[in-house]
Amino acid sequence: MTAPKLSIVMPVLDEAADIEAALGALAPLRARGVEIIVADGGSQDGTPDLARPLADQALIAPRGRALQMNAGAAAAHCDVLLFLHADTQLPENADRLVLDSLARTQNTWGRFNVHIDGGGLLGVVSFMMNARSRLTGIATGDQAMFMTRAAFEAVGGFPAIALMEDVALSARLKRLGLPLCLRACVTTSPRRWRKHGVLRTILLMWRLRLAYYFGADPAKLARSYGYVPAQN
Repeated sequence: MTAPKLSIVMPVLDEAADIEAALGALAPLRARGVEIIVADGGSQDGTPDLARPLADQALIAPRGRALQMNAGAAAAHCDVLLFLHADTQLPENADRLVLDSLARTQNTWGRFNVHIDGGGLLGVVSFMMNARSRLTGIATGDQAMFMTRAAFEAVGGFPAIALMEDVALSARLKRLGLPLCLRACVTTSPRRWRKHGVLRTILLMWRLRLAYYFGADPAKLARSYGYVPAQN
């Protein structure tokens, strides 16, 4: 039986400066049959036009990472889904790693280790993120979460919340089983960490996660994170 192919869903918003490089890095996977779907949340800088020649689909979705990823998943044609941030790069054999790992185990979802580019303290941050994920079974979007379509649909996809949608989805997927933890690394940009400073960003992320754990409104947390809702 032929192994199921992979659909990669990339949620984007105003990524014109980097979208061509991000999709260009996926060209070898696309040449091997991987479907690439860009889910744009209403960019004002022409991101969808730049993405269309380099993707199988570049669709417009309601703004919000969870909503965009759900829209991309709904449009996908493959049996395995991988959700990739625009500033994160997969290892060159990511498709084979995901499909082979799912095929030889009973797991239905998983994630990669993450390496934050830039060195120094960011290396420690990467190590701690991967260790925490391995201990808790919770994955984050920076780790390029992947899952079978059946698992994704069984838990209802990403919850429609403004922040922590990856943590919430992980909690749902854990009811189906523990994640595969692939030691191969995805490499993510340090731009988020450098914008406000590494230590400040670490403290902010821990504060937000703790607040979410104790029931804080994700919409309010998103505003603390710097997310600006779309204007109606």
